[in-house]
Amino acid sequence: MPGASPKLVVITGPTASGKSSLAVDLALKMNGEIVNADSMQVYRGMDVGTAKPSLEERRGITHHMIDVIRPDEDFNAAKYGTLARPLVREIVGRKKVCFVVGGTGLYIKTLLGGLLACPPVNKELRTGLQKESEEQGSTVLHERLARLDPESGSRIHPNDKIRIIRALEIMALTGQPFSSMAKEHAFRDRSFGSLRICLSLERELLYPRINKRTVSMVESGLLEETRGLLQEGFSRELKAMKALGYRHVIEHLDGLFDLDETIRRIQRDTRRYAKRQLTWFRADPGMLWVEPERKAFIERKIEEFLFD
Repeated sequence: MPGASPKLVVITGPTASGKSSLAVDLALKMNGEIVNADSMQVYRGMDVGTAKPSLEERRGITHHMIDVIRPDEDFNAAKYGTLARPLVREIVGRKKVCFVVGGTGLYIKTLLGGLLACPPVNKELRTGLQKESEEQGSTVLHERLARLDPESGSRIHPNDKIRIIRALEIMALTGQPFSSMAKEHAFRDRSFGSLRICLSLERELLYPRINKRTVSMVESGLLEETRGLLQEGFSRELKAMKALGYRHVIEHLDGLFDLDETIRRIQRDTRRYAKRQLTWFRADPGMLWVEPERKAFIERKIEEFLFD
C-alpha cells in the first residue's frame, strides 16, 4: 500500500541451528535475497571460523553484507545499520522478498529500530575502564554496574567486558542509568515492518550440532585459516581475531593447549554463546519461535505476513 513500510523477514536463532540453509531454501522458493546479520561474516578472509556459507551453499541466491570489510577495519552495529538499510529498501523495491539472516541480535535490532542516541566515545574514560578490567577482571566492573544500574547488571553477562564498559561509560557521561535511556528510546524508529522468526531447538539437539560443527570447522581448515590471517599481519589483539574459534586456535598455535583441548574449549564457549543468544531473543515479545523442520508452517506465516 502507498506509504506502507517495506517488509522484511528475519530468520534468526542460536549458532548451528540451521538458519543459513533454511533461508536459502525459503529464498529459492519465494524469490528472495538474503542480507547477512552475523557480525563475523562481514569480515573478508574469515570463512571457516564464521560458518560463512560457501558459493555452493548459497545456491545462486544473492547474499548481501558478507565480505564487506577487512578484519582490521572498525565495524559496529551503527555501521551495519547504515549499510544494510538501503540494501533492504533496494531489494524490496525490486519486488524481491528480503530475508535478514543471522544470530547477532544487536545488528537485527539496530536494523529494525535504530540506535540509542549515546554520547561519543570518551577515550580517556574508556581507557581507564579497560585498564581496570584488565587488572581486576570484568566481574569487578560488572558488580559496579549492578550497583549503579541493577537492571542493566541483570541483563549484561559478567564476562561481557565490552557491553559492561560501554554501559558504565554512558552512565558516567550522561548521569543516567543505561537501562532507563534504552527504555525511553524503546527502538521506536521503525523503518521496516518485520516478521521475526527464531529457530527453536531443544538443548539435547542443539549442543551436539554445535559440537559436531566445531570438529567440522577444524577439519575444514580453521587452524590454517587462522595461521594465514596472522601471517598476513592481522594482530591477534584485533576484535575480529578475539572471536570464537580464532582466539582459541591462536592459543593452540602459541602452545597453550593441545588440539583436543582446543576443540573442547571452542565447543564449550560456543554452547555458552548460544545460551546468551537465546536470552537475547527471548526478550523480544514479538519473536515467533519455530522448530526448523516446520518449513511448511514457516512458509505459510511468511506468506500471511507479506500479503496481509
